[in-house]
Order: sequence, then structure tokens, then C-alpha cells
Amino acid sequence: MADFKIPISLLLLLSLLNLFSRSEGAPTYATHYCSNSSFFTPNSTYQANLNLLLSDLSSNSTRLDGFYKTSVGQNSPDVATGLLFCRGDVTPAACKDCISTATKDIRNRCPFDKIILIWYDVCTLRYTNESDLNNLVPFENFNTTAQNVIEPDRFNGLLASTLNSLKQQAANSQSDKKFATAAVKFTSSVTLYCLVQCTPELSVSLCLTVLESAIGSLPMCCTGKQGGTVVLPSSNIRYELYPFFNYTASSTPLPPLPRGKSKSSTTIIAIAVPLSVAMVLFAIGVCFLRSRTSKKYNKFLEPDAGIEITAIESLQLDLVTIETATNKFSDDNKIGKGGFGTVYKGTFPNGQEIAVKRLSKSSVQGAIEFKNEIVLVAKLQHRNLVRLLGFCFEGEEKILIYEYVPNRSLDFFLFDSERQGQLDWSSRYKIIGGIARGILYLHEDSRLRIIHRDLKASNVLLDANMNPKISDFGMARIFVADQAQGNTNRIVGTYGYMSPEYAMQGRFSVKSDVFSFGVLILEIISGKKNNCFYQSEHDEDLLSYTWKQWKNGTPIELLDPTIRGSHSRNEVIRCIHIGLLCVQENPANRPTMATVVLMLDSYSVSLQLPQQPAFLLRNKANRNMPKKELQHEGFSSQSVPWSVDGEPITELYPR
Repeated sequence: MADFKIPISLLLLLSLLNLFSRSEGAPTYATHYCSNSSFFTPNSTYQANLNLLLSDLSSNSTRLDGFYKTSVGQNSPDVATGLLFCRGDVTPAACKDCISTATKDIRNRCPFDKIILIWYDVCTLRYTNESDLNNLVPFENFNTTAQNVIEPDRFNGLLASTLNSLKQQAANSQSDKKFATAAVKFTSSVTLYCLVQCTPELSVSLCLTVLESAIGSLPMCCTGKQGGTVVLPSSNIRYELYPFFNYTASSTPLPPLPRGKSKSSTTIIAIAVPLSVAMVLFAIGVCFLRSRTSKKYNKFLEPDAGIEITAIESLQLDLVTIETATNKFSDDNKIGKGGFGTVYKGTFPNGQEIAVKRLSKSSVQGAIEFKNEIVLVAKLQHRNLVRLLGFCFEGEEKILIYEYVPNRSLDFFLFDSERQGQLDWSSRYKIIGGIARGILYLHEDSRLRIIHRDLKASNVLLDANMNPKISDFGMARIFVADQAQGNTNRIVGTYGYMSPEYAMQGRFSVKSDVFSFGVLILEIISGKKNNCFYQSEHDEDLLSYTWKQWKNGTPIELLDPTIRGSHSRNEVIRCIHIGLLCVQENPANRPTMATVVLMLDSYSVSLQLPQQPAFLLRNKANRNMPKKELQHEGFSSQSVPWSVDGEPITELYPR
């Protein structure tokens, strides 16, 4: 069989397109470090200094050297010192984008931690309450691919010599960046790409020290692997078998072709130059067409609609596509029904599974308002929230497309005697923490401040790894933003999860969600529903029973008997303690979700003694009331993966 040779022009085109996509894409998270040893309290002097620090860092992230270090505050306990530095080959715009992402992301990962570092593929952000920043610890090393190289001994030798050479180049660089890259042939068809960097502030000797430390730790993770990286507070190294950095901005160009190839070189240049020109013209054409499309689309939108045209275009799907994916909303594909409409499982032609929520016809929003809300909610991205992928708006149809979460809802496992054993204590503890971080994001870290108002087990979905994902967190904005104040006459939710001030007086706040979260913690621990804890006229609800066991000094009695053989006693008791703090009757006594996450993540944080919870005792007559009345306009859960029982609300004031 004749050898198939790819034209060199095609290779050049693919390489340029690959490089373009890498350099223009969103920053890729690598890893982070939380000290878990030093914390600040909300509204403290340190938090004020930290906010100023992060704002200053973000404002200076477009510096040409990609590096900035500063401090805010005078006194030692409250001083906030931080720095940013970006990879030497990225543009100031890409650096700013990465630092902006890191600033938001770290608040989710390390709430109230005074000492943090977060690394992305193109930038590093760090801050501390100390005036001196350690350059050697902590460090992280990991392989970026599980694939092994051929001839590992020869490869490791080439890698070591290349990195040691680049170490010297970076440390002795006369430019404003201590940064060096190289591309070295390993075989005739395989090239090794390497990058080393340390912050510009380091002296030659200190830069050599930190880079030597990084190179020395590489074998711990990456011996024989095709890619690996080591990140330290003030340096990083990386190698791959593909070009992951921008050649034109790198300090070391690709090696020249061997002599005797001048004719080939001329041919390559002759092809590459017009090809580059063609690509530029193509890009100009795309921008022109997009501009025309935007102008045409703007005729449909109201002035100052406040949304990005390209964002709408990327999210909107036509009805035919949705009908095809769901087999025309076949009953066989129905996986849930609730107060907002019916949910169907669908599959796109490329095999991607989706959950399609067909909203009921009672929404009063018009097309522009509906699309505005879609764009806003679609920007809410968190690992513990179900992701909104798109929407369809045609005629009377308002349809939302979500990621499909395969393991159904939490109540499907939690309250079924045959499935309870599948959730051991470690799984339940992970679920509690994930739900807490998702609600914290909605309350404090998202672009909107969203109060869920119907947090419960059936609104927590589980992915393939049993990680929790909160659903229906933005439905009030999407369906109809009916309430902008702290009181409402329209009580929606599920009995047993609603806080007393909301159920009785219509008053809601972030503390309403905290109450629901507390009930949910106790349900996860016990494996029992709060509103199913009644056996006779004299029996108690879940909160009453938990409080009695707590006062008797026997809180472990609450634990689900199916997992009592494998649990952490300290973790169980601490979670019960947190749950009781969340369900206290006075909203002011309940912790914020930020404090809850802190209490879950760190045992160094002391917990206050809980006060008596808001008991939800019912008499015999109440227990016989229809479920619909008890749920205050909610929709009873049928243990399906997409139950939509109530409706959240968004506080409509600036963040």
C-alpha cells in the first residue's frame, strides 16, 4: 500500500488553526491550594483589604510583563499581599481574562481562607495575610496525559537536558519576562515542546533555585508520560508533545530546518505566506458577516436590551431540532413533571444526551424578556449546578435545554429502602458539601443573587460520579420574575422544607434557603423525609426528633441504620450540629451559606451551640390534609430525575 502523505499546506493550516484556538480560548483551570489554617470573618478589615487587593490586581493584569505584586493594609493581621503573573506568550487581554476568572473562581474554592493560590494554564493568582510570599511551597505536580512515551529512558534524558538549558535561559533573561520555550525533535515525527518560567521579581539565583526545585519534582508525577507540569507559587514548568504555547511570543523559536533543504524552505514560505493572507481575509469576512447579522438581529431586539447578540445566537435552537431529539415529546421520553412544566430526555444527532423542559403556557414573559433571562442564567456556571445549555422560543413554546444528569435525583436513592445502601457516608458527606457550595454560589458569588425557595432532595440531581447538581435555581427569572421584594403572597415550595417565616408570613431571604438546607442535611443523615416522620398522633417530626437526640447526648441515633457500620462519627455529629444551626427559628441566628461551607471544610472553626429548632408538628387532622395543600402550590415529587416543584426567586438589586 502506498504511503499517504498529508500536504504540507494542510499541516500548516491545521497547526495555525490549532494555535489560534488555544491562544484565544478560555483559561483552563489547573489546580489550587487552600491553606485551611488561617481564616477571616465576613465584613472584617482583612476582607475589605482583600477586596481592594483583588480589584487592584485585576486592574493591573494588562501590564506588558504580565506580572504585578502589591499589598493593601498596614497592620500585620489584616494586611493582604498578593500577586499575579501570566505566561510569557499570552496577550494582555488573555492575561486579564484569566485573572478575572481566577478572582471569581477562588472565592468558590476557598471561602474565607487567608492564604490561597490558584493556577490556570496561562496565569497564577495568589494572596496571603503575610508580607512575605514564599516562592517554594506549596507546589503541585501532575501529568497532563496518561499516555506513555516510547523509549522512556532516551525521552527522559532529552527532557532533562532541554529543561536545564531553558532554566538557564529564563533565569538570565535580559527581557522583562523570565520565560523560555523550546521545541526539540525526539523522533522524525515527534517533537518535544517545553516551557519554563519564573516571576520577573526573582533574582537570577532565586529563579534558578525555584526552577531546579520544579524540575527535580517532575519525576514524582510524570516519568515516561507524554505531558506533565509542575507549578510553584512563583514558577512553573511544562512539557507536551504538541505546541501548547504561542511560537511568535516565545523566547526561543523553533529550530531551523537542516541545511540542504533550502528549496523545501522556499516552497514552505511560498505556501505559508499566501495561506496566512488568506486566513486574515477569511477572518475579516467572518467579522463583516457577523456585523451584518448583528445589525439585522438588532432590529428585532429592543434598544439597550442588555444582552450579547452572539450569546443569544449560540443558545437558541429551533423547535424541529428539539422535537427530533425527544421523538416529538414522546411519553416514553418523559422523565419528570412539575409546577413549571414537563421534562423529557432527548438525544442530539451527535449522541449528546439532554434534558428538555417544556414550560407550561402560563408564563407572561415576552420574547425579549425571556431571552434576556436565558442569557443571564446560562452564565451561571458551577460544578454543583445543573448547566443550562440553550432554549427554544417559537410561537407559544418556551423550552429550556439542560445537561442530562444520569443518576436521577437524590430522593430516588435516599428514601428508598433498597437503594439507601448505595449512598455510604462518604458519598453523603460529599453530597452535603456540594449542595452547600452550589447554594453559596447562588447567594453570593454569581452575577445574580438567587434565592432558590424550593431546595429539597428531589431538586438535587446526581451525576455519573454521584456529585450533586442543584436544579431549578433560576426558574423565577426565566419563567416570570414575579417578586422583587422580601414578602410575597404567593407561597410556593414543599411542606417540611419551608422556613416558618416564609410558610406563615411570606417573608423570604437567603436564610430561607439556609433553613431548607438544614432540613436536607438531616434527611441525608437519617435517610428519612421530614414530612414522613409521623407515625402516630404523638410522634415527632424530623427536627423535633433530632433535637431530642441532641439534648440527650445521643445524636448518632439519627444516622441511617444502613450505613452505621461505615461512617466517621465526628463528621456525622458535626453535620448534625450544622443542620441544627440552620433550622433555628430566628433567621438571624442561622449561619450564612458562606459560614456553612467554612464549617464543613474546616474543623478549626468552632460552632456555636444551636437553639431549639422551628418545630413543624402537625396534629392528626393536618396529617390527613391533601398533599397539594401542604405543599402550597408545589407539585408532589414522584422520585423522577427532573421534578419541578416550586420556584426560586432572585433579589433584583445590584451586586
